[in-house]
Amino acid sequence: MQITWILLLASLGLSTLASAEKGLEFPRYDGKDRVLDINEKNYHKGLKKYDMLCLFYHAPLPTAKELQKQLQMTELVLELAAQVLEEKGIGFGMVDSQKDAKVAKKLGLHEEGSVYVFKEDRVIEFDGLLAADTLVEFLLDLLEDPVEIIDNALELRAFDRMEEDIKLIGFFKSRDSEHYLAFQEAAEQFQPFIKFFATFEKSVAKELTLKMNEVDFYEPFMEEPVTIPDKPHSEEELVAFISEHRRPTLRKLRAEDMFETWEDDLNGIHIVAFAEEEDPDGFEFLEILKEVARDNTHNPDLR
Repeated sequence: MQITWILLLASLGLSTLASAEKGLEFPRYDGKDRVLDINEKNYHKGLKKYDMLCLFYHAPLPTAKELQKQLQMTELVLELAAQVLEEKGIGFGMVDSQKDAKVAKKLGLHEEGSVYVFKEDRVIEFDGLLAADTLVEFLLDLLEDPVEIIDNALELRAFDRMEEDIKLIGFFKSRDSEHYLAFQEAAEQFQPFIKFFATFEKSVAKELTLKMNEVDFYEPFMEEPVTIPDKPHSEEELVAFISEHRRPTLRKLRAEDMFETWEDDLNGIHIVAFAEEEDPDGFEFLEILKEVARDNTHNPDLR
C-alpha cells in the first residue's frame, strides 16, 4: 500500500479559523425568512431565479433536542448569509434527505451535512467551516471573474507574495485569443479553489520568463513554478494537468477549505504542524517546514 504524506500548516492552531471572524462585518439577523424549504415544486424556480443557489443537504429533523438545536443554528447561519448577500443574486435553501429524496437525487446531492452551490452548469461543494462569514466570503469569491489580469509591476509583486495558494499564470496575446479563452474556461472549473492569473503585457511576461501562450503552475510555498508542457494548451489539457498536480506537498489549514484537506487518502498520513507566525521561533519553524517540503516535493510518496 502506498503511503501518502501530506504536510499541513496552521498558524496558532485554530487562529486561521478565528481570523475569518475578523474579516466581514455582519449585521444582526433581522428575523426575515429568506432560506427556502426546497421541494419538487419550487427547486426549478429557485435555480432559474438566482445567479447562484446555495443548498444545505441535511438529515431528517432529529428527535434529540441537542441535534435539533444544531440544525437550527445551521439554518441561522444560512439565514444570516442570505441576508448579507440578498442584493447579490444568491439564493439559499435546505433539502431534507428523506422528505425531499427525489429532489436530492435530481440535483445530485449525496452527502448529508454538505453545502452545494449551483452556478450555471456547475455544482460546487463547499468544504469549509460552516460559519456565516466563511460561507459568504466563499460565495463572493465565486462571483468574481475566474481569471485575474496582471498589468503592471505593482500587481506582479502582489502575485509574488501569494505563497499560500495553488496558482497559475499564463501569457497570452489578448483577451480574444483562443488560448486565453481555453485558460479562462479551465479556470471556471476550479474556481474558487485555485487562483488563475493572466497577463497580456510583454514586460510582465519577461519578469516571469513566460513565453507566448505558456502557463506556469505554482504549488503553495514552492519557490519555483512548473511550466505546463506542450503549449499552447486546450481547456481539457489544462484541466487534466491541474487535476493531476493539484495536491500540494504543504498547505495551510484554512476555514474555507478545511474539510477538503482530509479527503484524499484515508489510509495515508497527514502531518499537522502548529506554529505562531508572529513569534520568532514559530517563524523559524515555518521556514524549516517550507524547506523540508521543497526538498521533498518530488518524492512520489508525498503526492
